[in-house]
Amino acid sequence: MITNEQIRVKLVAAIRNSGLTQTEIAKRVGVIQSSIGQYLSGRAMSAIDTLANLCEVLDLDANDIFAYTNFPIIKKLIRQATTFTTIK
Repeated sequence: MITNEQIRVKLVAAIRNSGLTQTEIAKRVGVIQSSIGQYLSGRAMSAIDTLANLCEVLDLDANDIFAYTNFPIIKKLIRQATTFTTIK
């Protein structure tokens, strides 16, 4: 079962790897920058349509967000994201 925290961690990793700032992502998704910050901090969870748009902007397959896998690279990204404290 996937948790909100696992989704958040995967988003943090994807944003970190994208090289985009929160502001750039927000503009592309159609939300304000503080919403992106809230999603990443865990203070809020995006609506499903916003999450779908985030996947598109970040070039993510939604299956990668919603499915927990035991692949070593995913585990490595999750570990990196949980130790990453700030995002541009």
